[in-house]
Amino acid sequence: MSQSEIKIEISLGQDKIPESISWSADATTVLNKQQAKAMILSFWDGKDKTALRMDLWTKDMMVDEMADFFFQTMMTMADSYQRATNQHELVDDIKSFAKTFYNKFKHTQTKNHL
Repeated sequence: MSQSEIKIEISLGQDKIPESISWSADATTVLNKQQAKAMILSFWDGKDKTALRMDLWTKDMMVDEMADFFFQTMMTMADSYQRATNQHELVDDIKSFAKTFYNKFKHTQTKNHL
């Protein structure tokens, strides 16, 4: 059995807000630590039937970047759900919601900048 290790490093400021997030994985071709402004990590506890999650973002993460991050995350979650379940209708619903979410965000940004 082979193993792979993923390392996540979070640097916190005095206010306990993340100042930097970096990650590395030993089973990739990327040699250096990768920087990130945000992360969402989820685990499924099969025994308790609960999702355990950790979501962090740095103080440098802009609101428009957060909207992009959530949109892309929802779209890739839909793709993962498609591969796992082959439930086309539900996947279409997830993607439709993600697009509606993103369009509403863009609309509020445009409205706020007028």
